[in-house]
Amino acid sequence: MTTAAQAMAQAAARLRAAGVDDPARDARVLLAHAARIEAARVTLIAPEELSPEIAERYEQLIALRAVRVPVSHLLGEREFYGRRFKVSGDVLDPRPETETLIEAALAQPFERVLDLGVGSGCILVTLLAERDATTGLGVDLSEAACLQASANAVMHRVQARAQILQSDWFAQVNGRFDLIVSNPPYIALDEMPGLSDEVRRHEPEMALTDGGDGLGAYRTISAGALTHLAPGGRLIVEIGPTQAAQVCEILSQAGLKRLQVVPDLDGRDRVIVAYSP
Repeated sequence: MTTAAQAMAQAAARLRAAGVDDPARDARVLLAHAARIEAARVTLIAPEELSPEIAERYEQLIALRAVRVPVSHLLGEREFYGRRFKVSGDVLDPRPETETLIEAALAQPFERVLDLGVGSGCILVTLLAERDATTGLGVDLSEAACLQASANAVMHRVQARAQILQSDWFAQVNGRFDLIVSNPPYIALDEMPGLSDEVRRHEPEMALTDGGDGLGAYRTISAGALTHLAPGGRLIVEIGPTQAAQVCEILSQAGLKRLQVVPDLDGRDRVIVAYSP
């Protein structure tokens, strides 16, 4: 029989050979998932023999990770801003850098928020959970994403204040909001081949790229923003780290004012805040 420690070492070696970035961490997290324990408790079971049932589950998880299925998809969840969100191949994985957008949004009060391209719901649900007097609408072209966002709203008990609609950007959106947020697809089509296998093969293409220069979503958002922003309301969008000047120009031409570029924790341009006149 194989002990947990031996199985973990073998798994890490296998993932390293497959080119996985942090094989030891992934081997540990997936063993905890297979054994249905917290990752912090893996050390406690390290000397113990793995039961055949756990060993088989672990083998399946490692085999999938070796072909670059993201850990979050294998676990079915990802942490974002201190909360766990259910994720799947139907939605973009929540990223730590998107927490920059959350911080920018929470820096000023708001009562009604619109999330364009709601995906997993991590942005909308987090904002509603952090501000319990607010209401929000999340829209996404993907029906599967809308279902995922709705499930996460229920999980974090904000469903009474969150409306989720299937919509092509503003198409089904009525009314005005004092905050509009979006993490739109901003990767140019010619940049797609350079993405990691985890992202390129396992995340929805429509959440990654507009199929063009990576700026199409900003043109659409800016065109409808003033119609749906209350006077003095804010638009906050996530951007790729080289897009600040181009996106600022698009937003400025649409009539948005007082543009600010906010860097992420790595110092890269990450978020643009703009205001309705």
